[in-house]
Amino acid sequence: MVTTSGSAGHDGVVRLGTRSTPAPPAAASLVAVVLLALLAVLLPSAVGQRAGAATASVLQLSAPAEYADRDTTLTVALTDAGLPIAGAPVTVERWSGTAWQPVGIGPVLTDGAGSVTLPVLVDRSPTRNLLRATYPGDSDHTPASVEYTLPLNALPTTTVVNGSTKVIDEQGVYLRITWKTIEGTPISGPVSLQQYVDGAWRSYKILTTDAAGTVRILLRPRVDTLWRGVGKGQPWVAQSYSATHAIDNLPPGVPVVLPAASPKPRVWLPAQPRGTGAGPHADIHKISDAVWRSMVGRSWHRGCPVGRSGLRLLRINYWDFRGYRRRGEIVAAASVIRQISGALSDMYRAKLPIRSMYRVDRFGWSSRVNGADDYKSMASGNTSAFNCRWVVGNPGVRSPHAYGRAFDVNTWENPYRSRQGWVPNTWWPSRSDSRVAWRARSHAVVRIMAQNGLRWTYGTSDSQHFDAVPRGARLLIVPGCGEPVCH
Repeated sequence: MVTTSGSAGHDGVVRLGTRSTPAPPAAASLVAVVLLALLAVLLPSAVGQRAGAATASVLQLSAPAEYADRDTTLTVALTDAGLPIAGAPVTVERWSGTAWQPVGIGPVLTDGAGSVTLPVLVDRSPTRNLLRATYPGDSDHTPASVEYTLPLNALPTTTVVNGSTKVIDEQGVYLRITWKTIEGTPISGPVSLQQYVDGAWRSYKILTTDAAGTVRILLRPRVDTLWRGVGKGQPWVAQSYSATHAIDNLPPGVPVVLPAASPKPRVWLPAQPRGTGAGPHADIHKISDAVWRSMVGRSWHRGCPVGRSGLRLLRINYWDFRGYRRRGEIVAAASVIRQISGALSDMYRAKLPIRSMYRVDRFGWSSRVNGADDYKSMASGNTSAFNCRWVVGNPGVRSPHAYGRAFDVNTWENPYRSRQGWVPNTWWPSRSDSRVAWRARSHAVVRIMAQNGLRWTYGTSDSQHFDAVPRGARLLIVPGCGEPVCH
């Protein structure tokens, strides 16, 4: 055993106490070899730790969310193994849509905490808010790079709809939609004009506001309508809804004003489609397959004195009791359809109203009259012509309507005196109206009918009833119709 005390003399002998032993040459060489081997192993490790075989550098970017067109504060943090890298140059760039562009005038240097802040403008487009930060690294730290998108807050907006609240039917009205930020900045972009239909808001049209944040649209509503505008949200602005804008559709004609005590029709009918084309716009057709299928078993059946080829369908505009233009239908004999068309056209031009004008087959079959239900037709105030049926209140006697030459107008206000009494009501026989109920040949409606070859055959006993007499022909005499009134 060799103790650690003692010293070596100049003669190369290690002296331990009073004894001394010469050092074997072979042992000295072995020690040198071991020392060199240890140095060869340890030296590269020490050099590597000093020269940069370090953990990877980490770049981080962060910024608070901000509205577009405002500066936000971008924070850049650079660390290595969780420790800050101070005084390091970091380059920040922004994607322009086609290339990376520097933010600021050049690289920024991190402070003692390994971070640096700089103002960055938030763009309206998320793609232009993409940033990239790069650190080139040095002898002690690896390079680093990171991409980051600035968070964008949607700015609250307001959408406003302005325009007229009334429109005459078939005329136009402009609505203007304005879309701005809550700070008053106009927004150019898509807005939706919505209409309230069947209990829900439905898109009517997508429009685009101009640089002033406005857009106009021309509407021609045929009924009362409700509208609203919706500013469609974009990344930089929030969606917003306008208040509801109501447009009242007003009649172009003069509504009928009846006495408050007058009874309402017992059978309700929906309003017919609005009028089309200019004026009465009369249109006469042969009976189509669809119309014929509806007529057979109702207003026409086997044994009728006139068939499909002898009938025509007239579609024509008329003024309803509310003052609106409607489009009605009349089936009548081909020989008199133009006379009926002429009379209805003259009534249209004189703005003499008609309550409704549905084909009588709409009311279904009635065994009481052996044809379409004329009781219901009269109880609704309907105007009609052809109906292969019996005389109302006189079963077995064929009505003049079965030949398609008789024409009933405004049946509720102009009752018929049957064997059983007044039909469809007892209030109107003793009363008249200058536009819709006639009790004398001087009435405007009776005069128009006469001018078109339509005879007011039974006068006040059947005010609604007119018989068309073809040009050059006599009044149709219906066999078995011997009553003073043959409706």
